[in-house]
Amino acid sequence: MPKQIADIHEDAPLILEYKNSGDMQVLGVLFKKYMHLVYGVCLKYFKNREESQDAVMQIFEKLVEKLQTQEVDNFKSWLYVLTKNHCLMQLRSAKYKNQQTNKDIDTTHVESDLMVHHNDEPLLEDNLQELEKCIEELQNEQKRCIELFYLENKSYKEVEVATAYDLKKVKSYIQNGKRNLKICMEKNSER
Repeated sequence: MPKQIADIHEDAPLILEYKNSGDMQVLGVLFKKYMHLVYGVCLKYFKNREESQDAVMQIFEKLVEKLQTQEVDNFKSWLYVLTKNHCLMQLRSAKYKNQQTNKDIDTTHVESDLMVHHNDEPLLEDNLQELEKCIEELQNEQKRCIELFYLENKSYKEVEVATAYDLKKVKSYIQNGKRNLKICMEKNSER
């Protein structure tokens, strides 16, 4: 059995047990398996050990709530996306609030799941600023759904509740938003 499939089979009972019991030790066992990967992703984005260690703890705290409310089929992949989105939001927040006056955020290395088209071809992204501009250019419905789904890591159902849009509309807005982001990013990369 390939390692990834074995991980999914090993993780599923732990996820179910945590959802049913809320036992933090079970969540700790699950998280510990992937903590080195979470730290590695954080280090890639923050390029600072202390910030990365802080982020690992913040991500664990997010898991406490999110794992109770979201349906997770592949924990490792889901955790990677959660970690990446957390890092992106921290970088974005720090940038806008000028919290890191002595540090330059190298946005050319930042990736985003927003830039994965429905056929899973990763798109090139100039940098985080270009992505933010493209998100701002989306229609309000698409922008709202994209931000909730990708940046806040909400499920389709949670986006439906938060926006009061029909589930089919939510999926459509996300699909069209991704396509429009792709077009916008490609247009910007040609300049």
